[in-house]
Amino acid sequence: MIEALLGGLAIMLMRIADVTLGTFRTLMVVQGKKYHSGIIGFFEVLIWIFAMRYIVQHMDETINLFGYAFGFGIGNILGITLDQKFAFGFVQLNIISKKYFEEITSKLRASKFATTLIPALGNNGSSSIIVTIIKRKQQKVVMNLVNSIDPDAFITVQHSRPYKGFIHGGRK
Repeated sequence: MIEALLGGLAIMLMRIADVTLGTFRTLMVVQGKKYHSGIIGFFEVLIWIFAMRYIVQHMDETINLFGYAFGFGIGNILGITLDQKFAFGFVQLNIISKKYFEEITSKLRASKFATTLIPALGNNGSSSIIVTIIKRKQQKVVMNLVNSIDPDAFITVQHSRPYKGFIHGGRK
């Protein structure tokens, strides 16, 4: 009984490791980090192979299947948490403020965030869209800045992978 529990726990830990790596690797692929993705993928698959070998050899133990499933779920949570912690890459924020777009633009520029102000026409008349491309690590700072001026501002966030040209603050 103890051996079965330890086997299930070992499978769960291996799945947590390989799924965490797999989730993080996928996010690295999206960011275009091919070498990081390759190295992470090597370890991800190596751990998965060891886990699968153990499961196939001990398929009759139901606890192993539960360990596999729990490890998968927890690994996804940890992988996304890891991605949020490192916050690699860039995002594009589109900000629409009915009344405070000039103040938001000025504050962003004073805080060294490059912005583009685009005139827009909506159902309720003319407006402006503030566009800024920033490092993901800076997203909370910008969101807090916008919310401090206009808590009702409409903001969209999109993944952005700069192709060429200058990004304020540089890129690697």
